[in-house]
Amino acid sequence: MTRNSFIHDDFLLQNSTASRLYHSYAAGLPIVDFHCHLSPALIAANDGFRNLTNIWLDGDHYKWRAMRAMGVPETHITGSASDFDKFLMWARTVPNTLKNPLYHWTHLELKRYFGIDLLLSERTAEEIWETANAMLATPEFRTRSLLDRMNVQVVCSTDDAVDTLEHHSAYASEIDNDNGALQLYPTFRPDNAMKVEDPVVFNNYVQKLSETSGIRIQSYTDFLAALQQRHDFFATLGCKASDHGIEEPYSEEY
Repeated sequence: MTRNSFIHDDFLLQNSTASRLYHSYAAGLPIVDFHCHLSPALIAANDGFRNLTNIWLDGDHYKWRAMRAMGVPETHITGSASDFDKFLMWARTVPNTLKNPLYHWTHLELKRYFGIDLLLSERTAEEIWETANAMLATPEFRTRSLLDRMNVQVVCSTDDAVDTLEHHSAYASEIDNDNGALQLYPTFRPDNAMKVEDPVVFNNYVQKLSETSGIRIQSYTDFLAALQQRHDFFATLGCKASDHGIEEPYSEEY
């Protein structure tokens, strides 16, 4: 990576101390990702990706938010537009994210993993699309190979309390004797157990919690016991963390 590139070896490193700390100490360290939205199913199956939209835009709410702010219609974000048309809308959005981490992340990923030194825009979109898609069709760009190239050591996915964790179980069984393999752990996220505002939705959730826990829920005590059962089950697959999205903090005078 040359200094003439937007992404170069000392990208964002503004003095010699920063450069030394990064290159001598930080750069080679493994990634322990304690919060992400990677799909356990993709990791367990070691799936590939059909194109750049599939790996880059599907499910990425940060990119979606930027596209919505630019007035991109929902058909070209989460809707029925073709994968290339969605990518083209993202390419039109990227130049307007300058000084936002999205701009940095986009070009770091293009450079580091695809070797693409172009700045993404509507003008370069088709060339980047074709170059990246050709690489994504190879075994080196399947899920586990990519994570290995990124030196990811631990992935903690985000999982609802009623998730069966079948993909975590399958992956754990497959790598049981491979000490060097990526570790995949669930994260206990019981947000939906607190969403009581809509009785129909909440009751359906309670029913699902009852089914997955094997506990007949007829009281609040039963409800807590079912959540505890799920919490204990998560722990058997290595869960060490919980993740709670509190949208409305409640308070009371005391």
